[in-house]
Amino acid sequence: MKRRELLHRLAAAGTAPLLGALPLAARAADAAIGSDTWQAQFEASTAPWKIGFATPPTDLPLVPATVRGRFPDALAGTLYRVGPAGHDLGGQRYHHWFDGDGMVQRFVIDGADVRHQGRYVATAKRVAEVRAGHRLEQAFATILPGVQPPASPDGMNVANTSVLPLGDDLLALWEGGSATRIDPATLATRGLRTWRADLAGLPFSAHPKVDPDGTVWNFGIGASQGMLILYEIAPDGTLRRADAMPVPQIAMVHDFAVTDAHLVFLMPSLVFDNARSAAGASFLDSHVWKPELGMRVLVVDKKDWSRRQMLQLPAGFLFHLGNAWAQDGPSGTLIHLDYVRSATADAVFTSNREVMRGRRVRSVEPQLVAATLNLRTGEATQHALGLAAEFPRMDPRRVGLRHRRVVHATQVFEDRPGFGAVALTDVENGRSQRFAYGAQALVEEHVFVPDGDRPGWILGTALDVAQKKTVLSCFAADALADGPVAQATLPYALPLGLHGSFVPARQG
Repeated sequence: MKRRELLHRLAAAGTAPLLGALPLAARAADAAIGSDTWQAQFEASTAPWKIGFATPPTDLPLVPATVRGRFPDALAGTLYRVGPAGHDLGGQRYHHWFDGDGMVQRFVIDGADVRHQGRYVATAKRVAEVRAGHRLEQAFATILPGVQPPASPDGMNVANTSVLPLGDDLLALWEGGSATRIDPATLATRGLRTWRADLAGLPFSAHPKVDPDGTVWNFGIGASQGMLILYEIAPDGTLRRADAMPVPQIAMVHDFAVTDAHLVFLMPSLVFDNARSAAGASFLDSHVWKPELGMRVLVVDKKDWSRRQMLQLPAGFLFHLGNAWAQDGPSGTLIHLDYVRSATADAVFTSNREVMRGRRVRSVEPQLVAATLNLRTGEATQHALGLAAEFPRMDPRRVGLRHRRVVHATQVFEDRPGFGAVALTDVENGRSQRFAYGAQALVEEHVFVPDGDRPGWILGTALDVAQKKTVLSCFAADALADGPVAQATLPYALPLGLHGSFVPARQG
């Protein structure tokens, strides 16, 4: 079957690229469960950190923050972030952090003036469910009583995972459906982005990579079809190429990396099982742990997608990669990459569920790992850098090129989820500097913002649980441990989010 025919097969399958059909018997069983108690359990929890998983009842209008210090000129612009925010509706609460309706945030920064706005993404799912006053369709990891399978490819799309500034749009991204167009100035929802008519509704991952020349690379996973979809998009947002390839026992792939010549996919030992899906499991619970597969590594040639190679690392799970770069030498081509590895997938099944009840359940700590792929011999090796880590980010000018520094969250606590510090780590020698926000903080993703030839800046948010407020902080990249040079404190706490992107004012 030609690859173009695979795309048509996916498009014709409707919701099948992401989901299996939910049998009527399973839906009837769900309806018979009775009232769901997760909302009551969340409300009864006394954990102070649960404010990070509360639902804002409405959009948040543009308001000024209280600023200490002054944000550098290089940070004049807007930090956009997105994450799950609509966790409950009509007395029913989702059972997983990743299920919540997306809310886009923007922090408009200009020296000593910082303003914040938050707005729910008006996806078709959210609009219909808010109008009905209760959930109508199943979610990524939750099938509430009485809900139906998605009626369209984007029926489950909550646009809650990441954002991509592209052209005149800010794209709000999710894992298994279309990108959603957002007005960068107002955060109003403009509708779905369709790259080409035959690609409507196909999965477009939440972690596209942008080359230094502005080319955008992305992928999508057609789980029930066992397909990997690839996209190449010009800097102006025009689709250059899209194609699909079959991947046996396809894994839950959330992120990938690029070099100047390759697309690199780490496929964790968590694979989709059509039988579980057909039996009525949620999309998440349709995955099974198969450590015997190891962690497969698929390397695809950027110019010729038919040229690909499979390597293998030890079994493990990951959400995120930092960066990758290729080195040509006498022994052939070596690809160096860094990623955040967990020994198991417990976190996605337990920790990220239990927070929805206000419970802290620890899982295996994710570790920052450096790996090397030898494309001539097919050997793949890795070593842990000895640091708890998540949300790795690096200098956007070095995507796909040799790099050393990765910004990431770190420091895990016993009594609360998430992380307590931000770190800047050299992935070649393992040296790391960090700033700890304190015992009452939940640290979110921080991004690296370039500043010409200077060391640059680290910009990100944290939830101050004690104050019940969200704080935006800026650090000098060469003096992270010295603490923030400027902070902006909001008059409220935001729900904990996932990923973001900084857009300088000169580009806004």
